[in-house]
Amino acid sequence: MPKEFKYRGHTMGQLQAMSIESFLALLPSRQRRSLNRGISEEKRELLEEIRYAKDSKKVVAIKTHARDMIILPSMLGMKIHVYTGKEFAPVDIKPEMIGHFLGEFAITNKKVVHGTPGIGASRSSLYVPLK
Repeated sequence: MPKEFKYRGHTMGQLQAMSIESFLALLPSRQRRSLNRGISEEKRELLEEIRYAKDSKKVVAIKTHARDMIILPSMLGMKIHVYTGKEFAPVDIKPEMIGHFLGEFAITNKKVVHGTPGIGASRSSLYVPLK
């Protein structure tokens, strides 16, 4: 039997039934302060899209630029595409992600892979080791 995930001693059912004010008391101070200061229009639209997708039971691709949105219990099970600066990276929301920022799960940089030297390169830079 798999162990049930709990966030600060509360099960997922309890978290989803909680009011937003009581859930805020469980969050770390940085996330709590961010939500207490108010939700921007961009974040409000994201929450409305999530609510609409949950109500309609349809598979809706939710795209957002709000990388600083805190993951709430109402987002569980959703697939949200977060903008990385070039493309939208899909993020599946799992219970372990509650309280984190969306941007933490959509990496903005890639590993640099250098190619071979091009035309006009110096003689010494033409040497490429075989491994």
